[in-house]
Amino acid sequence: MAERNRSEPFIEDSPRFPPDERRREKRPAPPEQDARRRRAQQKRRRNSVFQYIAVLFIAAFALLLYTFMMERRQSQQQIDDLKQSASTVQTLQGLMSSNDQLKAQVSELETQLRDLQGQLTAAKEEQGLLQTQIQDEEKTTAAMLWFWELNDAYVRGRLNQCRELITGLEEAKLQGCLPKENTTGTDHLSPADRYEEIRSRVIK
Repeated sequence: MAERNRSEPFIEDSPRFPPDERRREKRPAPPEQDARRRRAQQKRRRNSVFQYIAVLFIAAFALLLYTFMMERRQSQQQIDDLKQSASTVQTLQGLMSSNDQLKAQVSELETQLRDLQGQLTAAKEEQGLLQTQIQDEEKTTAAMLWFWELNDAYVRGRLNQCRELITGLEEAKLQGCLPKENTTGTDHLSPADRYEEIRSRVIK
């Protein structure tokens, strides 16, 4: 091997890092970890709200039933005793007052029960919204995985692989789930715009 002339500038035979590795270092990581953390937080929140409302609903119903049965038993015993006493009229008046209070308590418990039912319905609606949001985030994550593989294949000049990836992405109906805003803080195109750019150059 010929000795290099010291007056000549030193030029490495190849870059220190291969082009693929440099692209891989510059490529932003897919947001899988953030999506999983958000899904876990949303599931814990949804389960906590649902369990809390369910416990309140059961407790209110049990209290209503217990109060009604106890008051009914007590009232029946008082009526039997009053039949054998000389002050039946006065005692019956007191019993009627107690029954009125019981009716008021039952009415109040029924109102609370309706409120709990409304909260339970609202919690179920929120659960549906959270489930929809989780599904949308899962689709976005899957679409971004397709996108990064497509972008890498395009940069490498693998046009046939690009066409296969585009076909697979569209068959899965995930192209509409690509973010339409650039969240990297650079002047690069958004994933949706970059996808359309690659598609227009690969598929003609």
